[in-house]
Amino acid sequence: MSYLGEEIKKLGFGLMRLPRIAGSEDVIDIEQTKQMVDEFLAAGFTYFDTAWAYAGSEEAIRKALVERYPRDKFQLATKNAAWINCKTKDDAIKQYETSLRLSGAGYFDFYLLHNLGQKRTKYFEDFGLWDYFLGEKEKGKIKHLGFSFHSTAEELEEILNKHPEAEFVQLQINYADWESNSIQSRKCYEAARKHGKPVIIMEPVKGGNLATPPESVEKIFKAADPDASCASWAVRFAADLEGVITVLSGMSNIEQMRDNLSYMKDFRHLTPEQKKVIEAVSEALSKIPVVPCTTCNYCAKVCPMNIGISGSFGALNMYTLYGNYDLATNREYFDVVMQGHKKAAECIKCGACEAVCPQHIEIRKELERVAETFKG
Repeated sequence: MSYLGEEIKKLGFGLMRLPRIAGSEDVIDIEQTKQMVDEFLAAGFTYFDTAWAYAGSEEAIRKALVERYPRDKFQLATKNAAWINCKTKDDAIKQYETSLRLSGAGYFDFYLLHNLGQKRTKYFEDFGLWDYFLGEKEKGKIKHLGFSFHSTAEELEEILNKHPEAEFVQLQINYADWESNSIQSRKCYEAARKHGKPVIIMEPVKGGNLATPPESVEKIFKAADPDASCASWAVRFAADLEGVITVLSGMSNIEQMRDNLSYMKDFRHLTPEQKKVIEAVSEALSKIPVVPCTTCNYCAKVCPMNIGISGSFGALNMYTLYGNYDLATNREYFDVVMQGHKKAAECIKCGACEAVCPQHIEIRKELERVAETFKG
């Protein structure tokens, strides 16, 4: 399929979770990464996605890919996170220059303003980075300029209205988040398509959680196709959408790579019967009891203790659905709740939150569950 003048097959190699040397969480296994790169390219796939913020990833892909293959045989994407430790425009530009140096790529086929949404968007505006990177595009250092996004469809509309020069958008899309009130996969996808922007999909397997979904979900998939992995259903759901440049899969070992290649090498759109399976799975997920928080955050506006209520419930729901304590605490609980908010255990049970909650959630009771589950 051709988008933006690039021929790209539907599977992209996400480089956020590269394999590690046994016994070390910090050292990337370059030899295994080389093997994964070789098999990926041999299968006809060409899109690699990294970021300045993915520690060691840009240097690893230089060694495994850039130094071993002609530059015109692959597309390399990376990202600029101006909201991480950047106090000036020069700080953000240094990130970009570091990416060029570490990757050794010479230019980037796709360059993304990383994780726009909420307070993060402002950094790119205040530092004039849209204009700066458009200038780099004119110099040939960037072929296509876009952004990745984590927020509401309403905010996505605002950004696309203000920056029609964005050539593409990278969105978190998977069947579990399709109708989510917080992630808003469907709404964000529809907003991007409304503006005529092709989409790159991230988190199709929701950080690996949909590879090992709840038992009720797995039974439905296995009844439909005993030989297909649960991850394959998630990736194919994303790839089935129109206007998708590629679907990124953060592969961590050669086995995951081979599984993805097995069903994506000759990708075929989902049949009506397969779509019904996905619908049944979504219904099964909806029956798992979670806190019905819509992240409207009315509660946060009246909480005298400044507790991260919606973030706490997001962590609890993730743990309830997937049983993954580490992901719930690292990604949702500490990263969201603890940045500027107090822990659930610090609730003084005043009840102000419950008085304004449109969903009539017993917030004090649920916060006790959060505190018990996450020890704080």
